[in-house]
Amino acid sequence: MESQHTGNTVSCPRSAQDVDLFAPGAPEHWYDAYAILHDEAPVLRLPGEGLTPDRDAFILTRHADISRVVKDWTRFPPTLDLLIAQIQQSGKLPTAMPDLDAMVQSMVTLRPTQELWRAHRKELTDPWVGPGASRHQAMIERHVDDLLAECLAKAQAGETVDFVADFARPLPQRTMASVLGFPLEDIPRLEIWGNAQVMSYVHGCGHNNRLTPEQTAEKFRLLDGMSDYVREKVREKRARPADDMISFLTQVHYEALDRTLTDDEINGVVYAMVIGGLETTQYAICEQARLVCAHDELFDRLKGDRALIRPFMEEGMRLRSPTQGLSTRVTSQDEEFVGVAVPAGSTLHLRYGAANVDPQEFDNPRTLDLERKAVTRHLAFSAGPRVCPGAGLSRLEQTIAWNRLCDRLDAIEAVPGHTVRHQPGIMLGALDLPLNLTPSQGA
Repeated sequence: MESQHTGNTVSCPRSAQDVDLFAPGAPEHWYDAYAILHDEAPVLRLPGEGLTPDRDAFILTRHADISRVVKDWTRFPPTLDLLIAQIQQSGKLPTAMPDLDAMVQSMVTLRPTQELWRAHRKELTDPWVGPGASRHQAMIERHVDDLLAECLAKAQAGETVDFVADFARPLPQRTMASVLGFPLEDIPRLEIWGNAQVMSYVHGCGHNNRLTPEQTAEKFRLLDGMSDYVREKVREKRARPADDMISFLTQVHYEALDRTLTDDEINGVVYAMVIGGLETTQYAICEQARLVCAHDELFDRLKGDRALIRPFMEEGMRLRSPTQGLSTRVTSQDEEFVGVAVPAGSTLHLRYGAANVDPQEFDNPRTLDLERKAVTRHLAFSAGPRVCPGAGLSRLEQTIAWNRLCDRLDAIEAVPGHTVRHQPGIMLGALDLPLNLTPSQGA
């Protein structure tokens, strides 16, 4: 079935013909749309919206289909692989191409192949944000405690806490600054640069998140100074290494290429850490708080049995996936999904948010079930060889946050009458979340 685009703010869809996941206002109706797509059009065609106007894009919403795609790199190559191949064929140095961001520039030299992508993760990022993220536990606990102290001071003064601005957003900001080795006082600048990095995912048009020329110019204007800032920090860390990721990157011998990293390559790795280390965790914690507010006695259950925090987090990410969908894969040959023919060269928009509530994969998919089997089989972090490299760090932040919230609070309640609205784009990001917090006695 084909998608119908109106360009206006959408209302709640009633049939597949009404579904437009990318129109203004669509985030408020995504989960209504997913139920319709699962029933009527689990493979939704977007005519002429492929990589070129003569090709189409297809939205996949079934868990089995998306899982198959993300686990098969060769059959469904990432769109970034195609871009890297074009850059290599051009014969130009990536650093001489001003329309490329620092991350893509570094990918051309550090991880242009599947083998180097895996080596990049194993050698450069896993020790800091993947399986090695446990090294940051004490640091994250300090940040959580500091933020909670500020929230409790507000609550005890009779003020409403905005859970987004006061806790969910600053926690990953402070964590990532500390991981990389940036001073906390530089977070306001890092926030501007981080917002600029994800501008296309918030304000871009359609499934490809395309910015207008004016928006692109604004993005690079806002990013002006970030590369100089990172390079200055790299110079400082080369001279005086500390226990942080940038210092590590200045010293490490990258075995896969049998050399050390250049300043430009370190800049690109840092760019990727900033773009991937903030949004997912912020939105996950915020939506989990909304689930606590919506389910009577849930917070008491978590307080009484901390073993439930892990399944609660995983179910929260399944039910309210931070990254709802990305157009990151292309078909290398003719394919078929749920009886729909998908020609070679088509773009695949992988709708993770829909896959995670697919009734063919999950019993009672809209229900928060802390006893659910194989609770981590959701696709909130994708899956396969390109699973989110920072999943370990994000899970650690969430775990510490909810344990500390359970330690310090007796109740979390939504402010009556407040309507939660979400930002545009492909992330499920609440703009604000005013809460009434009841401190525990002695907190």
